[in-house]
Amino acid sequence: MKNWFLAMVLLLVVGALAACGSSESSAKKSTDSKEIKLGATAGPYSDMLKKAIVPGLEEKGYKVKIVEFSDYIQPNKALDNGDIQANLFQHSIYLENFAKENNMKLSALISVPTAPMGIYSNKYNSLAEVKDGATVTLPNDPTNAARALNTLRDEGLITINKGADQLKVSEKDIVENKKNLKFQPIEAGQLPRSVDNIDLAAVPGNFALAAKMNLLDALALENMLDPYRNIVAVKTENKDSKLAKDIKAVIESDDFEKVIDDQFKGFGKPDWMKK
Repeated sequence: MKNWFLAMVLLLVVGALAACGSSESSAKKSTDSKEIKLGATAGPYSDMLKKAIVPGLEEKGYKVKIVEFSDYIQPNKALDNGDIQANLFQHSIYLENFAKENNMKLSALISVPTAPMGIYSNKYNSLAEVKDGATVTLPNDPTNAARALNTLRDEGLITINKGADQLKVSEKDIVENKKNLKFQPIEAGQLPRSVDNIDLAAVPGNFALAAKMNLLDALALENMLDPYRNIVAVKTENKDSKLAKDIKAVIESDDFEKVIDDQFKGFGKPDWMKK
């Protein structure tokens, strides 16, 4: 009876060790896998993956599948649960807020060239022509409204209180409105259509491109602050992984910048690319 009991204990211990070894081996295999999935919203950033990032990763031996999403919720959920290994569609402010609200540990890996907001008009050929009392449509969400007002400030149409936080500027921070512009906040998705019947429209780059607008047709393009530039995001635990380092190396390469210059005209480059 005693020998039988010892045999059973030994069998259980050996089985546990084998299972542990198998689990560790499986985890290592997953970490070292060259088959990866990258996520992006359909449009310019999915194109950026296809044309400027995936080719470089393939040269490093990766087999890459791009997963396209139609909203701004699922890409981070897929990243958090491991369905994809990285995504490209959001700026760091959105990522930080989303991760906090959803109790996720996600991190920005590196910023990439991003389609800027533009001031568009079918009525005027330049901002110098804008008449007194002109109406400007701008995004009705605080983050993008701030971008629109900063752009109008940079073009000399308004003056903003110097003590205002650039990321949170609102109409109450305007101290001078030289042309008595009237501001009409609307849903960002409606802004491209507003160009046809309004004096000026401040249209975020992603919505402009989705509406087949040419970024270079804008009367002015935003001098984008880096926190508004899109980033490649990964799970925080994988920020220093081999894959993360390889993605950064591809984006920091001359080949990546050449594709951006050739095929993503009008996209504003992050500060690290200008050094």
